[in-house]
Amino acid sequence: MSKRDALLASTEEEIHKVNAPQLSPHLVLLLAVVCGLAAANLYYVQPVLADIGHEFAVSVNQVGVLATLSQLGYAVGLLLIIPLGDRYNRRTLIVTMLVAVTVALIAMALAPTLMFLSIASFAVGVTTVVPQLVVPLAASLARPQERGRVVGTVMSGLLIGILLARTVSGVLAAHLGWRTVYWVAAGLMVLLALILRFLLPLDRPQSDMSYTQLLRSLWSLVKSEPVLRETSVFGALGFAAFSAFWATLSFRLQTPPFHYGSEVAGLFGLVGVVGALAASFIGRLADKVNPRKTIGIGLLILLASFGIFWLTGQYLWGLIIGVILLDLGAQANQISNQARVYSLNPAARSRLNTIYMVSYFIGGSLGSFLGTYGWDFAGWFGVCCVGLLFLLLALAVYMLNSRRTQAASR
Repeated sequence: MSKRDALLASTEEEIHKVNAPQLSPHLVLLLAVVCGLAAANLYYVQPVLADIGHEFAVSVNQVGVLATLSQLGYAVGLLLIIPLGDRYNRRTLIVTMLVAVTVALIAMALAPTLMFLSIASFAVGVTTVVPQLVVPLAASLARPQERGRVVGTVMSGLLIGILLARTVSGVLAAHLGWRTVYWVAAGLMVLLALILRFLLPLDRPQSDMSYTQLLRSLWSLVKSEPVLRETSVFGALGFAAFSAFWATLSFRLQTPPFHYGSEVAGLFGLVGVVGALAASFIGRLADKVNPRKTIGIGLLILLASFGIFWLTGQYLWGLIIGVILLDLGAQANQISNQARVYSLNPAARSRLNTIYMVSYFIGGSLGSFLGTYGWDFAGWFGVCCVGLLFLLLALAVYMLNSRRTQAASR
């Protein structure tokens, strides 16, 4: 850490006293909306995978790679772009990335071949990093005692955006075609860029490191922060299970006994909003209790959701109950993980978030890949097995580290 980083870390409370007035309730709401609309770009593809497969006449595995590529691209964008949030003004970065993702979304809408669409999908992932610039910005502007609540509120917007993206995508695709989804998304990004250019406050850079030094410091943070390593594992495995379900839901709903199209697959996003609305409560809880406990609860809820998918996945009501639990568990896991990460080093929040979210979306891309593979190999049973294995592994790590912590404290 540079001398300037150390100075900023030691005077965090003074920085918050200066910045706190900028974080009005209206600004928190705006940041939540921005996160939701920006994060949605990554998930429009999931309900329409079957439609895309039909247009290009390709198999489930071939079209399923689109979801995997977008999440891998997101991980690359997080790794290469988000660290700049500690070095440069985040308003400028946010507006720039909104323009970049607009270009990628237009490429998706115009894609003439599956190969072109795959490249565009990867590009959408790389440029859809605005939420991970916004969340550290909100955490930096918030006072320490309200950080969990603020992050929880912003993350509520993010997850609701992810879930409603599936609804909007499914409905638009059913009536106007899947390409319309991406034209609408591109228009929304232009609108956001204009709004944020004038309404988002300027923030103070947190580090004077060069870009190369920022990237090199990532590994030092991984080595020096055991909490960061643990939360990265929990985040990656939990999101892997989450992605395995959502990447295959449209295929499940098109098979007996359902025979539904992309519109119904998208409507399941509305069901998940019930779980997403719990984010603000979870954030407040993480301010009051050890967030590691709420991580454990979240992983157990995720495990229960896949148990329900396995036992009652042939019934629509079973899928609905499972989705509510899935999104509730995912929120508890994600909010609590980020509350722990943002409490570590105020001068390195963007880099800490980079490490955590890169791990998170590598897990998501692996979950999407193995979920579609499980579906191709063993149908819905295969998807449920993939999700359960991820979550059992996460709980095993949780219990093992709990015992090590208890033994070390004796």
